[in-house]
Amino acid sequence: MLATYTLTNDELNYEFLDNLKKMFNEGEIRLTIEHLDETEYLMKSEKNREHLARAIDDVNNRRNLVEVPYEEILKTANEEG
Repeated sequence: MLATYTLTNDELNYEFLDNLKKMFNEGEIRLTIEHLDETEYLMKSEKNREHLARAIDDVNNRRNLVEVPYEEILKTANEEG
């Protein structure tokens, strides 16, 4: 049997491990850990890759930038906090 789980650090806990032990209660199991980079996930789609490449190019060439006054950032932060 092959199973793939994608977890956050918080989800990797004793309860998860206990459930794994119950699911695979016979024989040996192999655990392979792979750290996932959010950028890697976004780059899987060609459409996303193109969008990100355009956005990076825009930032590098100072095009299509949105400027937010510092006071507006503080106001928003105070409203949320």
